[in-house]
Amino acid sequence: MTNHLERFHAALTVLAGHGHIKQRLIKAYEENLVGINEDELPISLKQSFTDLRRQMHSVTPLNGEGPICASVRKMSFEEASECAALVVTLYGGIARLQDDTQVNLPLTDRNEARVPPFLVKSVS
Repeated sequence: MTNHLERFHAALTVLAGHGHIKQRLIKAYEENLVGINEDELPISLKQSFTDLRRQMHSVTPLNGEGPICASVRKMSFEEASECAALVVTLYGGIARLQDDTQVNLPLTDRNEARVPPFLVKSVS
């Protein structure tokens, strides 16, 4: 799943860059997400990714244009923005699941053994 987290992070980096939302969406998906198999994703994210894939392949390409480019070209600005938002949501879901598998480390040293005062060297 780490590889998927890295791929979605790279896609977010592209989505946050310069250019029209449609251009950024095409580049983010083609360069980072097209190779992801939804069966490799956690069950809770499969349907959302399947929906994204379906939207990105919804139009039959013409004149040598790829299906992703053709599909995004036919999208409205709002539809392209919704797809970009779905990429962000999927990244968040993968990151949360990744965090759940990490070992929780203490945030304070309250459980650590204290040094007895007579062992602490005086500064005076």
